[in-house]
Amino acid sequence: MEIATNDPSGCTFMLGFDNLRNHTVAPPQWTMRNVDDRNRVLFFILNICKDMLDQIPKVVGIDVVEMALWAKDNTQAISKQQADVPFGPDTIPGMEAEVQVAVEKDLVSQEEEEDMEALLGTYVMGIGEAEAFSERLRRELQALEAANVHSILENEPLIQEVLQGIEMAANCVEDMDEWLSIFNVKLRHMREDIESIETGNNKLETESANNKALIEELDKLLEKLRIPSEYIACLSGGSFDEGNMHENIDACEWLASALRELKVPKLDRIYANMRSVTEKQSELDRLKSTFVRKATEFLGNYFASLVDFMLNDKSYFSQRGQLKRPDHADLRYKCRIYARLLQHLKNLDKNCLTPLRKAYCSSMNLLLRREAREFANELRTSTKTPRNPIVWFDGSAGSSQKETNIDTSALSEAYGQMLTVFIPLLVDESSFFAHFMCFDVPSLDPSGGLPSGNKSDDDDDLGIMKIDQGKGTGDLAALNDSLQDLLDGIQEDFYSVVDWACKIDPLRCISMHGITDRYISGQKADAAGFVRILLDDLVNRVSSQFGRFVDEACHQIVRNERNVRQVGVLAYIPRFAILATRMEQYIQGQSRELVDQAYTKLVTIMFMTLDKIAQGDMKYVDIMLFENYAAFQNSLYELANVVPTLAKFYHQASEAYDQACTRYINTVIYFQFERLFQFARKIEDLMTTMNAEEIPFQIGMSKSDLRKVVKSSLSGVDKSITLMYKKIQRNLTSEELLPSLWDKCKKDFLEKYDVFTQLVAKVYPAETIPAVTEMRDILAKM
Repeated sequence: MEIATNDPSGCTFMLGFDNLRNHTVAPPQWTMRNVDDRNRVLFFILNICKDMLDQIPKVVGIDVVEMALWAKDNTQAISKQQADVPFGPDTIPGMEAEVQVAVEKDLVSQEEEEDMEALLGTYVMGIGEAEAFSERLRRELQALEAANVHSILENEPLIQEVLQGIEMAANCVEDMDEWLSIFNVKLRHMREDIESIETGNNKLETESANNKALIEELDKLLEKLRIPSEYIACLSGGSFDEGNMHENIDACEWLASALRELKVPKLDRIYANMRSVTEKQSELDRLKSTFVRKATEFLGNYFASLVDFMLNDKSYFSQRGQLKRPDHADLRYKCRIYARLLQHLKNLDKNCLTPLRKAYCSSMNLLLRREAREFANELRTSTKTPRNPIVWFDGSAGSSQKETNIDTSALSEAYGQMLTVFIPLLVDESSFFAHFMCFDVPSLDPSGGLPSGNKSDDDDDLGIMKIDQGKGTGDLAALNDSLQDLLDGIQEDFYSVVDWACKIDPLRCISMHGITDRYISGQKADAAGFVRILLDDLVNRVSSQFGRFVDEACHQIVRNERNVRQVGVLAYIPRFAILATRMEQYIQGQSRELVDQAYTKLVTIMFMTLDKIAQGDMKYVDIMLFENYAAFQNSLYELANVVPTLAKFYHQASEAYDQACTRYINTVIYFQFERLFQFARKIEDLMTTMNAEEIPFQIGMSKSDLRKVVKSSLSGVDKSITLMYKKIQRNLTSEELLPSLWDKCKKDFLEKYDVFTQLVAKVYPAETIPAVTEMRDILAKM
């Protein structure tokens, strides 16, 4: 307990507790209302500490004797005020007695108390006033102090000895303090050493555990870095014979796995830059390069040797009198032996496949072209064909009819056989090549788009596990480029068959076009790109050849225009009917458009040429036109009912025929009855400007003029009609047209005469002329 010095009233004090753990916290400070309250609190604390701890606390700033005197004087006051104190007699019975005992027991002893009472009793007995008592005490105090000073002076030697002893004790204390400082430094150093040793021990334990884990990791790493001797021998100098392929595959698998194990993320990134790892990677890369180079050289030579063996054996190809279907089963079997090796070579070095693919394509291209060439040559030789090519629109009608009856279906069959044999073969070769050479593309259609629906053998199934299955990398463009190298040039043999067939019978282009269309429609979207291009080129080739034929036919038709005057039906009209009939027989599949285009071009040229030839002789122009248009209709009547394009031209010819017939009939009628119908035309012209009653008064239009015209024209009308018939009969070269033409002539004459009689009845009502019925009876008798 400590009284605060900064409070003069003495009411502020602090209580410090030894068991307070946090010594940085200042002791609590208390402030009471007055000194009595302060003494009362401190008095209770002293008693509590004495009872509970058997000792009193350290008291600073207050005299214990003063506290005892205050307690003795205020015992009754405390008893009376216990009702106001939290620890009153109701709460703590016998408080008064305890306080009194405690004061006497703790502050002054019993002997001291008796001396004090005797002293006070002596003074009280002789003194009646307090002032005198106080003065006496003061004098005695001074006397005692003087006596104490004198005693001290008398005891100076003792004091000196005490001082010397104190000084020696101080020196000893200083020495001890110095020793303690030294010991403290040593202890501190020792503590640091102990801590260092403990730290070192901890580090050693950690280092030991790390070294153990490191040894395990290094053992694993060394296991990864170890190259088995058998694999080294196989990868660096092994044989690629069929019997050693199992060892080569195992070595490839180990090498690929070892390379993966030495790369992040398989290998921890911290090991990637280790010299041993980089050296081992370099060694593995050298092994890989050596193996890939040797395998590439071997496979390139192996492919060439297989093809050379087949090229030198004529039994593999078509020979005279024997068509040989190409058979690559044995070749593919021998290639499949190295299929897995190619898969591993791709994994080891993808770039090594490029020269291998070129080598394979170069060798196989020679074989395929040789097979196609020999097959096409024997196909042309063994096919029975006409000795002379069939020529259209040139020569007489009789010879053309004889030529066009020749059966040339063998040409189409030969072309179809060429496609049937080689298109599936090329598709299979493309599919096999794509799988064998490890292209990451979808599976090709092995059927080759056969129109018959037959499926070829699944020759592209290599019988190996797809190492990179499901990882398409978009090699389609590279595959198409390789297929171009593999199959380029073979199209020339197909072209030769097309040109050969077209030269013998150009119309066979139609059936060949249909056959090719069926193969194109049978091709799926994933079929080999080169085969689709080949088929498209064949269609274009056939279309081009047919186009040349149509152009040549058009040229032959135009040549008719340059001939000397022609009469009757032109030669190309019936020949076109024969041509159209044959073309309709050859149509297959989707060739309709090709034939319709030919029809349009040919018929257009035919009609244009007919008009030019007819215009060469204006006297017989209409006769030439309606005879040829009639022949065109008669020859194409049946085809026009089933072919829309020909039906269109049929109707066009029918209209032109009617117009030409009308013009010709009018010419014949006017030649015999010109005055009669000219008089009728004058009446019609005048009626547009004047009334009918005024016409007879015009010059040349009188009744007498009418009678002269009727008499000159209708007297002997039967003879005139006979002359008309003979004129038509004489001008026609096609007698089958005479009945229909004569009927049309009589019908038109009656119509014109009916108009004439109506005009006469209207303008000359009093005049009498032969009736229409009479004229119809005369014509019916002719």
